[in-house]
Amino acid sequence: MSEATDRPVDDDAWAKACAEDLEAEKARRRTQYGPPPGSAAEELRKLVDAVTDKVSSLGTPLFGATAQGTVRQIIKQAKSAVEPVIERNPDVFDHIAAAGSELLAAYRSAVEGQERRWTRGAEGSAPNGKKADDPTDPRDEGPAAGEHIDLD
Repeated sequence: MSEATDRPVDDDAWAKACAEDLEAEKARRRTQYGPPPGSAAEELRKLVDAVTDKVSSLGTPLFGATAQGTVRQIIKQAKSAVEPVIERNPDVFDHIAAAGSELLAAYRSAVEGQERRWTRGAEGSAPNGKKADDPTDPRDEGPAAGEHIDLD
């Protein structure tokens, strides 16, 4: 028998090594970038708390005693209305955050496409040498409606 066959084989050695590497990388990132953001529900809760603290601190010089009490009451009511929704539906906020990210990506894409059309050369050619009105360009949605802007 060889020396290698005398040792017991750990079937999960690869999985353990990967898990250790992953934990080491997470620790390195926490050290470098700080703690990762929480879920969208946790972030909303932090936002509500921060707004509550900020509005409470602004109250003294700007509002009278009656107005300050009214502001505190409104904040308390808003917070008591938001908290149960966050508790019951934390996944909803993650979906809303993901949808917002997708909408932002779509907006960026639309803006970049419009900017490409605006910055095409005076001879009607794009920077890559294609003709500006080239119908085969999949990024081109056709000519944009022109609008005169008076800069004077």
